[in-house]
Amino acid sequence: MLGGLWGIITTIVVGLILGVIGRMLASGDQKIPMWLTILVGIIAAFIGNWLAGVFGVRDTPGIDWIRHAFQVGAAVVGVIAAAAIYAKVKGGGHRAVT
Repeated sequence: MLGGLWGIITTIVVGLILGVIGRMLASGDQKIPMWLTILVGIIAAFIGNWLAGVFGVRDTPGIDWIRHAFQVGAAVVGVIAAAAIYAKVKGGGHRAVT
């Protein structure tokens, strides 16, 4: 397990990757800043790991595809939620077309 500075760097990189994947897979236009994308990705990594543990698939031989699927799913949901909340806070919500 990585610790110290490398652990922080790895967490940020994984968060960035998961956040970007979440943004690509989420429908619509997500107008959130990059720092929020990274934060959502980091949180999604923890949620995905927790869900994998709940379902008993956290540690499997080889690549943990199911755990990664949980992480990506959490990232998609997180990006959609973050975009909605960010729009409300910033006052940039979608306007109805009439």
